[in-house]
Amino acid sequence: MARGRLIALEGIDGCGKSTQARILSERLGAVSTFEPGATPLGSSLRALLLDRGSAPVSDRAEALLMAADRAQHVAEVIEPALDAGRWVVTDRFAASTLAYQGFGRGLDRATLETLVLWATGGLRPDLTVLFDLPVEVAAARRNGGAVDRMEAEGAAFAQRVADGFLALASEGRDPWLVLDATEPVDSIAATVWDAIEVLAGPSGTGGADGIRGADGAGGIGGHAR
Repeated sequence: MARGRLIALEGIDGCGKSTQARILSERLGAVSTFEPGATPLGSSLRALLLDRGSAPVSDRAEALLMAADRAQHVAEVIEPALDAGRWVVTDRFAASTLAYQGFGRGLDRATLETLVLWATGGLRPDLTVLFDLPVEVAAARRNGGAVDRMEAEGAAFAQRVADGFLALASEGRDPWLVLDATEPVDSIAATVWDAIEVLAGPSGTGGADGIRGADGAGGIGGHAR
């Protein structure tokens, strides 16, 4: 049995990734999951991390709690699905730690990368899709909704995170697809699906290198705008 593929959707809060995760997972018939909080342990950690009424969390403690959530998520949800040949679509994965706790909080990048690698057991996404959206547009989309602890950090923090995501995508270490999240939902979903088809290949065995050579409108490491 061929091993499944892991697709990670990333971006700042309000960018539309959760909507796209639902659309993509339904179309793929994939396991749909998210971070933090997809496991019973993760649900408790999510409350500690995001509930504004919880006890204060230091920056380093925040990174460690995120790592604990991801380790359990990989062990309990992601790896069993991949081993069973299922595709997995996750709303946030390792890049979020580097963007939020690294670029956002200012924690040491190399230390966080080591922590992420240990928590995931070396698992990397086959494709990371970044939904790039101006911070002010994301804030307007969330206007009137409940605000969690991360969202309450304000525009400057969100901008550092957004810049961090773009910096990670530009490094070219792993396959990334960067999309303009101001485009219509259906248009974005179609572009994501095009990339997935290239990743799967004619027989479902294609690789990330194929996506790099996609139609030129928005290949890995570039923008589709």
